[in-house]
Amino acid sequence: MLVLKNKFYLIVCLLFQTMIFSQNVTLVDASNNIGIDKWGIVNDGVMGGISQSNIYLNEINNIIFSGNVSLENNGGFASIRRGFDGSQLKESSAFLLRVKGDGNIYKFRLTMKGSYANYSADFKTTKDQWMDIEIPIENFKPYYFGRSIRAPKFKVHKVNSMGILISDKQEGDFVLEIEYIKSL
Repeated sequence: MLVLKNKFYLIVCLLFQTMIFSQNVTLVDASNNIGIDKWGIVNDGVMGGISQSNIYLNEINNIIFSGNVSLENNGGFASIRRGFDGSQLKESSAFLLRVKGDGNIYKFRLTMKGSYANYSADFKTTKDQWMDIEIPIENFKPYYFGRSIRAPKFKVHKVNSMGILISDKQEGDFVLEIEYIKSL
């Protein structure tokens, strides 16, 4: 009986330690009024394209990123982004996004203070289905104007903005519903 009790206490202690020391940080959760301010739109119009996008809260308080990607005038991307202080992410090992998509592939993008690159990881959605997308830190690769580059090593605690992008010749209407974004 003593061995069983010791195993039980060990399991309880490990669970408690995991709960105390885990680095779960909610970055976006519109239903709790977290991370809904200071979003901006950056589309291919900055380079002559004509893609359009919107960001708004729907009736159940989720963020909607929607619009139309056009390849005309050498265009082909739409994005949203928001700044934040990533110093609270020092112990993070992954990001968790809860989204409902349209079957398109999106990029979750992060930028670091002092770096010209953005660091992004692709995630594929399934049309009209809620998905929990977990993206490990090591999956983020450096890009500059859509091209893979060599850049300083990604340091999550230096992140100063995050965003979502649709590109890669995915022409047409799109819609992505975001319930939350967390770091793990």
